[in-house]
Amino acid sequence: MSFGCFHSDSMPTRMVLICFLSLVMLMSILGNLLVMVAVCKDRQLRKIKTNYFIVSLAFADLLVSVLVMPFGAIELVHQHWIYGETFCLVRTSLDVLLTTASILNLCCIALDRYYAICCQPLVYRNKMTPMRVALMIGGCWVIPTFISFLPIMQGWNSIGIDHVIEERRHSEGSNSTSCVFMVNKPYALTCSVVAFYIPLVLMVLAYQRIYVTARAHALQISMLQRAGGAGGGSPGPSGVAAGSSSDSADHQRNHRMRTETKAAKTLCIIMGCFCLCWAPFFITNVVDPFIDYTVPDKLWAACLWLGYINSMLNPILYAFLNKSFRRAFLIILCCGRSRYRRPSILGPRAPRTATQITSSTHVLWLHHKVPPPSPDSSVSNASRPQNPR
Repeated sequence: MSFGCFHSDSMPTRMVLICFLSLVMLMSILGNLLVMVAVCKDRQLRKIKTNYFIVSLAFADLLVSVLVMPFGAIELVHQHWIYGETFCLVRTSLDVLLTTASILNLCCIALDRYYAICCQPLVYRNKMTPMRVALMIGGCWVIPTFISFLPIMQGWNSIGIDHVIEERRHSEGSNSTSCVFMVNKPYALTCSVVAFYIPLVLMVLAYQRIYVTARAHALQISMLQRAGGAGGGSPGPSGVAAGSSSDSADHQRNHRMRTETKAAKTLCIIMGCFCLCWAPFFITNVVDPFIDYTVPDKLWAACLWLGYINSMLNPILYAFLNKSFRRAFLIILCCGRSRYRRPSILGPRAPRTATQITSSTHVLWLHHKVPPPSPDSSVSNASRPQNPR
């Protein structure tokens, strides 16, 4: 494929293209930086293991915005590649590496949510230790090197199609050069399966189980509420304490279920946007070698930049769908205004429960990470009124 494919001599068309590409790159850089800074500065976000995968994902998207997009945009605008053949291979290798790292991080997020929601708390604690999280993140970055820099720099992707590549280069014209990157059938299949199709299947299976589990929990809660409503009368003075304890347990159970369901929906939307953005590229990548490389260059470029747009979408999805990230973004963007801070940081004026203070759309640390509260535990203390400092 050749990235310099939009031969538009019209100045208005070129200006619109420059503005669009600049907007995508700028929003992607600022958005992903904002995600990384939010997790670094917010103590509650750092407590959630899932967010370490989100930071790794944001870092991959940030590198795409800085190391890959600008050179592709320059080629689209100037209609030729000016950086030489070696750097063309380096840029393409970075493209494959960072794209694969993004989807592998999304796969790890799906597995983390599966163990947190579908398994017992002890199983989640044993599976998602800090060491295992670090190894998983490391794998998200090491595995892609075996389908990016190693085969591309060695030229394995062009075995058997060198004559096709030479014809494509000459067809671009003798006065200009282009970053032509074409793949043979074995590399196209291997790269696409490892980088997209296998992780996609794992994510679909994980979120399908999460959806089934969430529906089962919601049904159980509905049945318990109906049973409590049918058997409950107005308690007398001696039953006030028992009724209050039962209401508190129901409230925490309902809150946990709502949080689990919202977490699953949020991450499903993020994964769905990734698939919608990158599926056209990976489908084209597999089909093109089997139809004698007849996919038009404009279609290649459109599919590629549709995938790049996903690097811009992830921070937007976090801001609109995740209350904890949205609060952290507002604190950063509004220079730490007190009205956006958590009550537990400011010292609440009214007592709040541990569930209220630690609510998050990505994990229930009260449910999955903290043992049952004891009188001297931090969870019990969190439910007591805080003295203003």
